[in-house]
Amino acid sequence: MNIPFRSFSGTAIAIFCWFGLVGAPSLGAKQSDVELKIGIVQRFGSQVKDKLQLLPAKGDRLQLEFKQGNGRKRLVTANPVQLEIGKQTLSKPVLDERVVLGTFRTFETAEDNAKKWREQGIEVEIAQPERWQVWAKRDVYNSPLLRRFLLESVQAAGQKTSYIDSKILKQVPLVSWVVNGYRYNRDRLKISSGKNLIFVRQGKKVKNPRLYGGKLAIQPNAYGNYTLVNHVPLETYLRGVVPYEIGTNAPMASLEAQTIIARTYALRNLRRFEVDGYELCADTHCQVYYGLYGTSSSTDQAIATTKGMVLTYENQLVDALYASTTGGVTAAFSNVWEGEDRPYLKPVVDAPSNIWDLSTNSLSSEKNFRRFISIKKGFNESEWSMFRWRRESKIENITKGLQKFMKVKNSPYAKFKKLRGMQVVERSQGGRILKLAVKTDIGTFHLHKDEVRSAFFAPKSTLFYLQPLNKGKPGLWGYAFIGGGLGHGVGLSQTGAQNLAKLGWSSQEILQFYYPGTQINPLSEIQKQ
Repeated sequence: MNIPFRSFSGTAIAIFCWFGLVGAPSLGAKQSDVELKIGIVQRFGSQVKDKLQLLPAKGDRLQLEFKQGNGRKRLVTANPVQLEIGKQTLSKPVLDERVVLGTFRTFETAEDNAKKWREQGIEVEIAQPERWQVWAKRDVYNSPLLRRFLLESVQAAGQKTSYIDSKILKQVPLVSWVVNGYRYNRDRLKISSGKNLIFVRQGKKVKNPRLYGGKLAIQPNAYGNYTLVNHVPLETYLRGVVPYEIGTNAPMASLEAQTIIARTYALRNLRRFEVDGYELCADTHCQVYYGLYGTSSSTDQAIATTKGMVLTYENQLVDALYASTTGGVTAAFSNVWEGEDRPYLKPVVDAPSNIWDLSTNSLSSEKNFRRFISIKKGFNESEWSMFRWRRESKIENITKGLQKFMKVKNSPYAKFKKLRGMQVVERSQGGRILKLAVKTDIGTFHLHKDEVRSAFFAPKSTLFYLQPLNKGKPGLWGYAFIGGGLGHGVGLSQTGAQNLAKLGWSSQEILQFYYPGTQINPLSEIQKQ
């Protein structure tokens, strides 16, 4: 069922009474919304000196639960608990090994690659030790013989960048903590409190700990260290996302639009860290999440007025992607990543009026694109610093970035010594670079779509053109990258949404502008289907 939805800015007085006078709903009260598992410290123990300090709220106590023999042990303390990393020596060396089938900048492209492997009958899993990777599933390819047979097969089929990541472990990290004078060493620990509030301080130099609602858990991950996971209700989670994704001073309609999108994004992306036993991260690979540090009345109001609302297309949650600044035109999903297009994610000129017609003036034409980039007025983002930009980079810096990127991909082109030139080969209708040729001393290779943002130091998006520079000297000094936007440019523009809100657009109008053909529905209606 679709329901009408409008900006609720007119009900600000009632909401102010709820949040400003009565106070936000008690975090200790029973929550009826979805509980999320957020990895707030993803690789604790990657360094031996890693430390975490957990502190109860004033007048509260921490409750610790962990395995003890055949049962469970529970401890209660009003004191801070410090988690430290030690090294546990193994009784005998252990082979830690996996087949890495591909390395990617983003989860979206990794997921599409994983789908292709599954279609070939190879079971895989998606991981993120640093960059996103597709691994042959470890519990299926569970012997050195099977892993090597698989690698030989895929390399013979042309997948030359696949490899085996192998190391012999003699020691492994082991987390420990001290309570009431006793030190405990376990690989799993659950932490809760009476008020469902826990402070976390990471590292010695951090003065102010960050406050999280819900519960915490320390657990092993797929990389041989640990993750601190926040078990938190969805609506509480949003209180730590919306202020950092769009800001607290944005117009109310844009705050409401961002909140609906953030809620939808979270629910749509719960599969991202399945390999590690949690669901979402707390940085820009998912959504920025800082717990209850920095919450505000304005964003709390937006969360309250849109409670339970999600964006749908044909009664399914949309792939609720969004970016800081589009540069004047949004991108289709397949303009940035590999995978099937979403009907509601297509190029939209990011302006309140008809300033450019993509159907008659496609930005796939280099001439049209450069003319489009030269226009600076009339767009939703015209007043923002990242709307248009020019960045210059020396050939030496470009070379180093490319070598590093190709090495991460395990590409033979990582061995090139001299960069001879670069050229945009193909653009999308919305102007995004689809294919960029890089000519080197050992041959020409191509960067595709969002790879371009990983391979250079200069670009802020893939919406740019190249200008060779010699700086008055013989030879190529470097390149100027001339373009617009910040980020992938797919879906809602956070800066554009604020301008539309200032022009009087409702949150519903903003969302339907950036995601054509979508509707706002209550999550409860989607769950019934």
